[in-house]
Amino acid sequence: MSLQKTKSAIVFFSLVFLTIAPAFADDPKDNEDSGKTPWDISGYFSQQVNQASFSYWEKGGENSLSSTSNLNFKADFDGDQLEWENRLNLRYGILKTEGESMQKNEDRIRLNSRLGREISPHFRTTVLTEFQTQFDKGYRNRDDEEYSSRFMAPGELTLSLGIDYRPWRFLSVFVSPASGRLIFVLDQKLADRGAYGVDPAEYDEEGNLIRHGRNSRAEFGAAVDIRFEKEIMENINVESRLGLFNDLTDEDISNRKNTDVDWETIVNLQVNRYISASFLLHMLYAHDTLFPVYDDAGEQVGQTRKIQLKQLVGLGLTYNF
Repeated sequence: MSLQKTKSAIVFFSLVFLTIAPAFADDPKDNEDSGKTPWDISGYFSQQVNQASFSYWEKGGENSLSSTSNLNFKADFDGDQLEWENRLNLRYGILKTEGESMQKNEDRIRLNSRLGREISPHFRTTVLTEFQTQFDKGYRNRDDEEYSSRFMAPGELTLSLGIDYRPWRFLSVFVSPASGRLIFVLDQKLADRGAYGVDPAEYDEEGNLIRHGRNSRAEFGAAVDIRFEKEIMENINVESRLGLFNDLTDEDISNRKNTDVDWETIVNLQVNRYISASFLLHMLYAHDTLFPVYDDAGEQVGQTRKIQLKQLVGLGLTYNF
């Protein structure tokens, strides 16, 4: 199957799965007396546009236009002792600056599913599954000729078994002592470079290829996933998620103490039924992701690890369903 077909298939089946799941799980006979379903299905689509224009502006500035599309879908099942939560988030944004080529400024595919069984009022045994990747090619810098990411390069699939502590409905603290993660780099050019921690290609002394780089790597360790979702004031909703992962099987023993961090916070302000504003802050630290270091002459002299930060502010149209 081609890369384009694979991309379309994953997005399609993700949407279909979350859409038709209630039809398989909900038994009308169980709810005919109460008249309600155990499923809570909702979501929203937002389209945000930002534009800047300058004409004879003495202090300077660049004309620019950006647009970001965001789809969030939620399907939750709440039974007597069984809870199943599903989240699908698709985001894509572009930025066009006058005199420069168009580039993306946002790109995400994330599917998260939690299946838990209550063992006490605030504790659940839970299985957490998460898949994430991106739609399109990405470049670390505007002038780079070589891309640093694309669909399924990387792609991450995580499966975790643990305990979910919920002191309130809006807060979940999931701790897993047994978490497995598969990281895929299905683009061979990136795999040969050893991107995202996979084994790079091997060459002989004359530069002839001996073996291509690996297209995946597996990790096993401990994970923590903390999620906060609450309307803190009227029409102001905050969603924050902190994910921690520690690979306890790294071949380099010194790396086993390092923790990957993924922290994202979104503040949504609903101005009216159709207009909303949002603020996003996303912080990433991945120990296996290395960035080049250059000297004053522009020559690469090494590699280093960095905290990755992304911030987005937008105003646009929103449709809730």
